[in-house]
Amino acid sequence: MLSNHPVTARRGGHASGEFMSDDFDLLAPAVAGCSVEPAGPGPAMGEPVPAVAVAADGPFAALGLSDPLLRAVADLGYTEPTAVQRQAVPLALAAGTAAAPDLMVSSQTGSGKTAAYLLPLLQRLLQRPRASRSETGSARGPARRPSRPVQTATPGALVLCPTRELAQQVARDAIALVRHVRGLRIAQVVGGMPYARQIEGLRGADLLVATPGRLLDLQRSGALRLDAVQALVVDEADRMLDLGFADDLAEVHALTESRTQTLMFSATFAPRIQQLAARVMRAGAIERLQIDSPQQRHANIRQLMHWADGREHKRAAGPLAARRVSGPGHRVRRHPDRVR
Repeated sequence: MLSNHPVTARRGGHASGEFMSDDFDLLAPAVAGCSVEPAGPGPAMGEPVPAVAVAADGPFAALGLSDPLLRAVADLGYTEPTAVQRQAVPLALAAGTAAAPDLMVSSQTGSGKTAAYLLPLLQRLLQRPRASRSETGSARGPARRPSRPVQTATPGALVLCPTRELAQQVARDAIALVRHVRGLRIAQVVGGMPYARQIEGLRGADLLVATPGRLLDLQRSGALRLDAVQALVVDEADRMLDLGFADDLAEVHALTESRTQTLMFSATFAPRIQQLAARVMRAGAIERLQIDSPQQRHANIRQLMHWADGREHKRAAGPLAARRVSGPGHRVRRHPDRVR
C-alpha cells in the first residue's frame, strides 16, 4: 500500500509471506465493526506531536508527518513513498483551512492511494485538541457492552468506500498506521453486519470508515452525527457511481457541510466523475492531481479474455482453469462447465 517494495509480514513470530502494494492489512488486527485503539506507547490525542522523523531526512519525513506515523511506516517496512503519496500527502496536509481547495486525485489501483489519504487524515486527527474528541466516552481499551443507551458518536474524519471489503481493508490499514498512538480510535460501519455491534463499536470513534448505505441508516437512527466531520474522503468515486451511490453521497455532503477538506479518489477524471464532484465537493476551487494517464498500462496487472458463450468454449477453457497461475490480481474460475 505504501510502496511497491515487498516486505515480509509476521504474525506471532512466523512469516506469513511477502506482500506488495495495498496488502499491509496482514499486519493489522481484524476489524468487524468495533472501534479499535492500538496498544503500545505513544503520545495521546491532544498532546504535542513532534514533527521529528525517525529518520529526520527520510522520504516520508519530507511529507510533513509526525513521529508516531513515521514509526508505524518504518515498522511496516516501507522506506519510499509512491508517486501519489509524494504528491497528494503534502497537498492534503496544506488543505486544512477553509480557504484551501478540495483535492481530486486520479491514480491506478495498487498505487498506494489509500495511504495517500489516510496519512494526512491521521495527522490532522493527532493534532486535534483533546476536547474535540467524540462524545461517546473514553476510548481507552476495547469497547464494552454499555449498561445504558450508547450516546451519539461524532467522528472527526470520514472515509466513504463503495464496498464492504474495501472499507474493512481501509480500516485495517488505518489501525496499522496508529499503532504508536494512544487514544485515537478507528471504527467502521458496513452493510451485512449486525447493527447493535456496529453501534457499540462507534463509541469514541475519531476516524470512521463506512459504506454510504449503512452510514446513512445509522445517522437517521440517531446513532451518529456527521456535523463534527472536518475531513471527508470519497474513495473509488467511479465505483460509487457504478453502484448507484450518487444521491447518498450528495446527502453525506449536506450532512458534513461544516467540513474544511474533501478528498476524492478515482481511476479517471471522466465527465461523470466531474459531475459527481460538483455535487459532493465544497464550493470553490478544486485542485486536480492526475498521477497516471488513463491510457497508461498498469505493470502489475495481466488481463486475459477467453470466450465462454457456449459449452464448447467452456470445455476448451478447462485446461486454463486447471492451471495454477501466479501473480497479483489473477482470478480463474475453476469449474468452467458450471458457468451458466
